[in-house]
Amino acid sequence: MPIPTEPIGSIPRPRQLIEAIKEFHEGRLGDEQLRAVYQDAVRDTIQRFEATGSPVITDGEQSKPSFATYPIDGLDGLAPDGVSVPFADGHVRQLPRLKRGPFRYTTHAASFLETARRHTKLPLKQAVASASLLSLLYPQAGIDGYSQEEFRRDLIREAVADIRGCLDAGAHRVQIDFTEARLSLKLDPAGSLLHQFIDLNNQVLAHFSPAEIAKIGVHTCPGGDWDATHSADVDYAGLLPAFFTLNAGNFYIQLASEKDRSHVLRLIRQYARPNQMIFIGVIDPINPRVESEEAIRDRILEAAEFIPLELLGTTDDCGFAPFGDDTSTSRDVAFEKIRARVSGTKLASKKLGL
Repeated sequence: MPIPTEPIGSIPRPRQLIEAIKEFHEGRLGDEQLRAVYQDAVRDTIQRFEATGSPVITDGEQSKPSFATYPIDGLDGLAPDGVSVPFADGHVRQLPRLKRGPFRYTTHAASFLETARRHTKLPLKQAVASASLLSLLYPQAGIDGYSQEEFRRDLIREAVADIRGCLDAGAHRVQIDFTEARLSLKLDPAGSLLHQFIDLNNQVLAHFSPAEIAKIGVHTCPGGDWDATHSADVDYAGLLPAFFTLNAGNFYIQLASEKDRSHVLRLIRQYARPNQMIFIGVIDPINPRVESEEAIRDRILEAAEFIPLELLGTTDDCGFAPFGDDTSTSRDVAFEKIRARVSGTKLASKKLGL
């Protein structure tokens, strides 16, 4: 059986869509017109995804404002001054702050999956926001009449429903985006925050059967936005021992852009548990150069020295545009990189006799 390969999720939005969203927020475009532009973007993304030969595809997250905030898009009771995430180039992304409860999702990820299914028969993967990232919406000062314990109960319920909705809708895989894992060690090098995040996500995962867990994965990376990261300087040695205690079946690990890949691979070999499927990143979405099939093949052959072949898969380091306004990478480059990943994975499979 050849080595499986899957995307992470997001694809840069067409310029027409980015402009349409801007016009909508400025009151110059109607709701129905915006929905039509969204539909065109999803249709085009899926057609181009299919053309890469990818055995598993996504809708490119065309309808998400960001990988993190889609569940709360339009939610009442939010203030704009939440937790800030600084990136290496100096720009900042800021989460909103919850002002009152109860906490509810306004959008569930299954809605994106159901829309995408109209345009393809290929297996569809769906990324979902992690409960740990959304836990940062609750302010440190608390909320009168709505305790943090009540918030966590509501958050876990909503996160479980988000994943279950995708499984019920026939998702090939549901991927929890856990980019804040590595960032947490920058904020708290002692690891207390990371372990709180792990515990919260495991409380969500505890609601699923072993058969369902086999379809659920977790993704980690140092962030990727406007060709910058937020935590690439954090050593994986502080993250992976805890990361592999997550009770998921699949692990998607940024690796192509790491300076010392063999160091990370040794950590994976040391800490990954039996039967945990490891998808290593072989594509760097931030680097504009399209990787060659041979370079990807060689990265996979290197990984095969550390990870059992039956547990090895390939992916991209990160989504190509996790935030909807990111145009630092072109759609053409993104799809060429995906095509190279698919072809390079085939070359490696053949070399390994699979």
